[in-house]
Order: sequence, then C-alpha cells, then structure tokens
Amino acid sequence: MKPLEYHVKINAPKEKVWKKLWEDESYRKWTAAFAEGSYAESDWKEGSRVKFLSTKGEGMYAVIEKTIPNQQMTFRHLGEIKNGVKEPKQWEDATESYHLEEKNGVTDVKVSLGTVAEYEDYFNATFPKALDVLKKISEQ
Repeated sequence: MKPLEYHVKINAPKEKVWKKLWEDESYRKWTAAFAEGSYAESDWKEGSRVKFLSTKGEGMYAVIEKTIPNQQMTFRHLGEIKNGVKEPKQWEDATESYHLEEKNGVTDVKVSLGTVAEYEDYFNATFPKALDVLKKISEQ
C-alpha cells in the first residue's frame, strides 16, 4: 500500500468542520469531487459498516475502526460494491483516517490513507479539490 496524506486549514471550530464532514447534505457536497452525486450510508459509529456509493449504487464498503467525535474518524476499506453486490478485497492497510486539530479557531484537517498504486493519481487529483470544498462550506 502507498501511504498518502492531505491537509487543509479551515477557519472554523473543529465541531463545525466535523459536522460538515459527516452530515449527509454537506458530505455529498465535498465528496462530489470524487464522483458527482456520491453519498454514504452509515450511522458513523465505531464498529459500524459504511458504504461509500455513487448514484449508480456502486462504490466501496468499510468498517469504522475508530471514532473520537470532533477529532478522528478512521475507516478500514474491505471491498467494492458492483451491481449491488459486495466484492471483498485483500487490501492490507487500505485505511482512510481523518484527524482534526483546532488552534485559535483554525482547524487543521489531516487525511491519511493507504491505497494501491493504481489509485494514487486519482486521489492526488481529487482529495485537494474535495478538501477545498470542505473548507468553503465549513467557513460559511
């Protein structure tokens, strides 16, 4: 797995940024950078499953390994969903982790992920765009 990391500083308290990351309406806005109309199905609780889906109902599924409200959300990706069917994958270290740290009203969001090489260019192109949208909607 290839480790990747992305950062953005947001002029908003971490509680507001956390809401914008995971509430359905705002989640759909910032993740549109990955696929227009993308959404997630989850209760966002530690130990729960989450599906990251496109408008066609395809995407990925994961388990939420760690949740510390307003600080950290970590997913372990388990596989893909194609034609409504879960296809498990043997992805060691296929993780995605969001860390929020606030100083003087500015929240630093760090996203760390482990991915296979074939997705590196895609994530390097889309994550900065997604985080820019997150910044804009969080600072409104």
